[in-house]
Order: sequence, then structure tokens, then C-alpha cells
Amino acid sequence: MAQSFEFGGAAFEVAGQAALYWRAQDALLVSDLHLEKASAFALVGQMLPPYDSVSTLEEIATLCRTYRPAKIISLGDNFHDDDGEHRLAQDAAALLVDLACNTEWIWITGNHDRAVSGIWGGKAFDALTLSGITLRHEALSGDPNPEISGHFHPKFRQVLRGRMVKRRCFVKTPRKLIMPAFGALTGGLDVQDAAILKACDLNHGEGVEALVATQSGIARFALNHAGSFAK
Repeated sequence: MAQSFEFGGAAFEVAGQAALYWRAQDALLVSDLHLEKASAFALVGQMLPPYDSVSTLEEIATLCRTYRPAKIISLGDNFHDDDGEHRLAQDAAALLVDLACNTEWIWITGNHDRAVSGIWGGKAFDALTLSGITLRHEALSGDPNPEISGHFHPKFRQVLRGRMVKRRCFVKTPRKLIMPAFGALTGGLDVQDAAILKACDLNHGEGVEALVATQSGIARFALNHAGSFAK
């Protein structure tokens, strides 16, 4: 099976399970890192393993060693809350500084971190358009242009040999591409959830599919979208 697919007139390669490499832009795309989620939960007395930021950034660094991108573009909810950028621990901050020094790091603001400013490197934007494709955190209804977004953390679920298997997935239509969450402590929303299908903003005649990264390529699954067409 192929590792790449076309969207908006450009070729994209699935990198790992939840990132994209856009060769024409020499850019690695990730979404919903939710850095410092564990420390945010700790503030309210709910203890999680405090290694999420380091784990997430190390995974990005591994992909960078493979693809050597000129740009890293993170599509919103980069930090779990507006103060997460300032709480970033020294070891995680060092990783981020190194990544930002070796690439053009671009932060797209999300609903969790509208105040992200790039204090560890990089530049922040509300949205960005490259080669006619708009990059933003949450899909915008009614936009006729190709758009890549995140926000919904889509997951594909399927029963195999009596067991429920859950995998992060991309959601693709002719005009919308919704990325899975990349962060180590992020959950997921069923890919058939009404909120995801509504965000696909489908016109009549348009289909929607889930793209699931496998060891041999990309598995593609057509989704049931009855009743989800845009008005």
C-alpha cells in the first residue's frame, strides 16, 4: 500500500501514525500536541505521568531525523492551556529549543492555547495558507478552499478477531483534511462522530474516508456520512 496521497493538488506522506510530510513545502505537519497536559491536571490534583511533553517532542525529533524538514507546522492546541508554554520543564524546553533552532517552527493557535507566542522559538499565526491550502486548528464551515486542520482527535475503531482495535486516523474529503492528535496524552473522538462529520462540511456527491497508517502503507476506509451534507 502507498504511504502517500494527494490533497488540494499536493502530495502528502503519512509520517509515523499521526504526522504528515509535505514534500513540496519541505514541512512536517503535526496537530494537537497538548504539551504540559500532565502538569495542567496536576494543578487540580489529578496526577498523570509527567513525561508527556518530553515524549511528544522526542517523537517529533525522531521524525525530523527521518525527513529533515525545513519547517515544522503545529496545527493548534500545541499546549494544553495558555500557561503551558510557561510551565514547560527544562528538559522539554531544551528539546523544543533545539527543534526550533534547526527548523522554521510555526505555531497555529488553538482553542486551548490562543495565547501561544513562541517563547521557546517559532512564530505564531491564527491560520496560514501555503500553495493554496489553508492550515488552521478547527475546520471552517463554508470555506471552498482546501484546508488542513486538527481539533477533533479522530480515531478509527474496528473489531478484529473479537477485539476492539483503536487507531489514530486522518479524515479526508475533497476539501477537508482533519489530522489526528499527535500528543502523548491525547484521547480521541470516534471518526464516525457527528461532530467530525459535520466538520467535514460535505457537499452532495462528496465522500469522506478515514486514512489509517499501517506498517505497509495507508489503509483507507469509506465512512458512512448519511445526513451530514452541508446545507
